[in-house]
Amino acid sequence: FIAFPSLRLLYLLDEINEPLVTLKTIGHQWYWSYEYSDFMNIEFDSYMIPTNELNINNFRLLDVDNRVILPMNSQIRILVTAADVIHSWTIPAFGVKVDGTPGRLNQTNFFMNRPGLFYGQCSEICGANHSFMPIVIESIPTNFFIKWIMNYSNSLDDWKQVM
Repeated sequence: FIAFPSLRLLYLLDEINEPLVTLKTIGHQWYWSYEYSDFMNIEFDSYMIPTNELNINNFRLLDVDNRVILPMNSQIRILVTAADVIHSWTIPAFGVKVDGTPGRLNQTNFFMNRPGLFYGQCSEICGANHSFMPIVIESIPTNFFIKWIMNYSNSLDDWKQVM
């Protein structure tokens, strides 16, 4: 009687072999780096917006300059690691908490079933300013995600031509 619910949960938590998007997340002191390696190596850093630069609709200590954009109604795989010390990539609304350890690549999957903004923070004591490592996920419809990827790739190509 005790084992049956646990076995069901283990089966449901089993790794999905074909996620739509794989996002690599690298924890640094005191920011996150993201790589969409499935889409022509799109990479960016995400820093907390300083208090003196906040807009009226931003959340203090929770908003970032570059949000992670992901498609809703899709299986998402997150690969988490760290460059310096142990970090923890946590989004409470998804029930996701993955430790990023230097030299190790951890993985988890999740499924977003609604659009919106989802906030999280590093939940590991990784240094003096660990609470200043916010995470913001923007869940958008898949067709808008494809347009975003295309626009991001085109702007990256334009930038390379200028250089």
